[in-house]
Amino acid sequence: MAKQDGVTLVGIGKESLSPLHSDGNVRIVAFFTLFYYHCTKIHLFKCEDKQTIRFKLRSYQFSLAFIFAVEEINRSTHILPNISLGFELYNVENNLRDIMQQGFFCLTGMGINIPNYTCRRKKKAIALLTGTEWETSVQVGRLLNLYKYPQITFGPFDTMLSDRVQFSSLYQTAQNDMSLSHAIVILMVHFNWTWVGLVLPDDHHGAEILPHLRREMDRNRVCVAFVEMILDSQIYSHYDTRSIHRNIQKSSANVVFLYDVIHYLYCLILCIQIHSITWEVWIIKTQWDVTTDAPYFVFDPFHGSLIFAQHHAEISDFRKFIQTYRPSKYPEDYILALLWNIHFNCSFSGPDCKILDNCLPNASLEMLPGNALEMEMTEEGYNVYNSVYAVAHSLHEMTMKQIQIHPHENTHPWELHPYLKDIHYKNGAGKLMVLDSQRKLETEYDILNLWNFPDGLRQKMKVGIFSPKAPQGQELFLSDHMLQWATGFAEPPRSVCSESCVPGFRKSPQEGKALCCYDCTPCPDNEISNETDMDHCVRCPESHYANTEQNHCLEKAVTFLAYEDRFGKVLTYLALGFSLLTADVLGVFVKYHHTPIVKANNQALSYILLTILTFCFLCPLLFIGHPNTATCILQQSTFAVLFTLALSSVLAKTVTVVLAFKITFPGRLIRWIMISRATNLIIPVCTLIQLVICGIWLSTSPPFIDSDAYTEHGHIIILCNKGSTIAFHSVLVYLCCMALGNYVMAYLSRNLPHTFNEAKFITFSMLVFFSVWITFLPVYHSTKGKLMVAMEVFSILASSAGLLGCIFLPKCYIILFRPHRNVLHHVRNKGHCGRNVNLTV
Repeated sequence: MAKQDGVTLVGIGKESLSPLHSDGNVRIVAFFTLFYYHCTKIHLFKCEDKQTIRFKLRSYQFSLAFIFAVEEINRSTHILPNISLGFELYNVENNLRDIMQQGFFCLTGMGINIPNYTCRRKKKAIALLTGTEWETSVQVGRLLNLYKYPQITFGPFDTMLSDRVQFSSLYQTAQNDMSLSHAIVILMVHFNWTWVGLVLPDDHHGAEILPHLRREMDRNRVCVAFVEMILDSQIYSHYDTRSIHRNIQKSSANVVFLYDVIHYLYCLILCIQIHSITWEVWIIKTQWDVTTDAPYFVFDPFHGSLIFAQHHAEISDFRKFIQTYRPSKYPEDYILALLWNIHFNCSFSGPDCKILDNCLPNASLEMLPGNALEMEMTEEGYNVYNSVYAVAHSLHEMTMKQIQIHPHENTHPWELHPYLKDIHYKNGAGKLMVLDSQRKLETEYDILNLWNFPDGLRQKMKVGIFSPKAPQGQELFLSDHMLQWATGFAEPPRSVCSESCVPGFRKSPQEGKALCCYDCTPCPDNEISNETDMDHCVRCPESHYANTEQNHCLEKAVTFLAYEDRFGKVLTYLALGFSLLTADVLGVFVKYHHTPIVKANNQALSYILLTILTFCFLCPLLFIGHPNTATCILQQSTFAVLFTLALSSVLAKTVTVVLAFKITFPGRLIRWIMISRATNLIIPVCTLIQLVICGIWLSTSPPFIDSDAYTEHGHIIILCNKGSTIAFHSVLVYLCCMALGNYVMAYLSRNLPHTFNEAKFITFSMLVFFSVWITFLPVYHSTKGKLMVAMEVFSILASSAGLLGCIFLPKCYIILFRPHRNVLHHVRNKGHCGRNVNLTV
């Protein structure tokens, strides 16, 4: 079956003029806003007043997309094969009176408002298209809902219009913007914009998107610099617009998101274009008409803006349709006539809005200056195109069903609802479309970059895409090299509240301010931050330390009290020197063993004590060098046993002196002790007690290898841990008790003859011993690392040297340098008492 021929265009206009329409079996009605509204007043349309007319060329493209879709469907043999679609276009101003008036005109078919009546005898409208302002769709929707009249809105998706209770007859073609907030914030994160301003309408749109934006921004650590909510009453207020613009310019944010530039923010856009003295990057939610009342500037404040537009398929024949859309082909299109008259110097008939002659040959809409009309189908134009197809497919299914059941019944608009609700169809580009909001897919966005070089030739270049279906982290694809930035920015601008904290510093929040406002604080000791803007510094592991810049952990060098160290060398030389000196003293005593001074005070004990002192001086060598388990155990046990042997030997000598000089009339027991040399049992008994203490120590909590990673910066000190501190202090207490016993015994014999009075020397040696080890304890516990080990070694050497120096060096002096005093006759002459004492006992 062939379609009915011909499409006729009749007079158009507003008020007394007829709307633009074409005949057909069935008509589709569309409401558009085809003129700009000035910020201070609304210009009424008259063809004679063409100098005051400001076209909304973007909306004009909607009407072209509408006509293009109708003609494309009428040419198709697959959809509505025996029905020709007609249309009516109404120019609707954005005010309640005009919206309701045009709605009644559409329903009644007359230029007067008669509710509940229609004067249409034929070719009734089957559906009505509205957009892009939601107020138009709401007001018309409430009226049409009374009559169950199908209404399809092609403006941005609105959750309010999805209320099936209020708007049971309304359907939305646009995709839901549920992923818009996430897309915008992902873009901000991509460029590290953490300080962003928001300009939103103060209506349900703004109230709906603001919490979504805040949630996404908080989740991605992006902060809101300011929020400007614009009331409907501020649309035409010059004072309010300038005030909002000043607030935007005061902010330190270089990035501002404009949610709706279609209606609410139109005058703010003009104010920004005229008065801007600072440059921001504007992120805009939807495409917007680049032809405004403001003059073009060499430095356009919106140059470099980023625009989010819902992705849609390209309609290949639409450009060709616009190129061939001329007054000669569509003589009743009064806007086309006005454009030809203004831009191509055609003769013009004002009263009937028609072109006469003298037109520029081959002129087309593509030749309008400044790329005023977009040749590619816009987002809303694509929704208009799909809306027409949705009605056509629904009407096609309904017609096919009626032909089978009731072939001669008339079609009523409300019968279209069951088909519109469940319709899923392919448009002219072959894309599957649905009207049910529950079945719509997540929206993909094209990211456009606004260029205005050269001056006045604004172009929107596609530079990226956002796909919510892509894997996480790959939703945004952006060609950074194609981006043009706002004037004044040679590279991607920064928009931050505080400058980034370099590695080595951490962010410290400023009290009472947003999370993105912070101070940069250096990391604490041994903590680093190796990335920019770190919230917390990271402590280096024990095996590493922070470098000077505190942005990297370096591995610590392993160290210990080594022979090569300064302290190690000094202590080693002292230990070896004193041990050699002790051996020399022992050699002197052996060489002069027949002299009285050597024989006095038990010659054998002197040999034993000197031998033990030799090993005491060598004992510190166990503390120097790389520790291991054996040396850790030998350090303390050898030190304890050797000093016990030394002190017990001194105690035995002291007891011998006391017995020899203090007992005038010795009894049988004392005489037996002197003769049997029972004093020599002091050494094994005292040593056995110390061995028991060491045995308990080693069996319960022995010393072990330990490391100290904190005392010396950049080093791990390997040392021996004492294990049980109680056992260690018990050993020291036992040695001090023995020294105290020695001191008491020596003090008792302090007034004995001078020459061989060893008790006085023992008293001094015990004082030195006490001084060393009493000083040792607080100093030892106040030092750490290698110094602690060196302190213990020094104490061992000092106390051993005290015993050697106080007891034996005076005797060596007499033996070597005063031999005349080392004779028995001299001793007797110097004696202070007349007792006969066996000095060789």
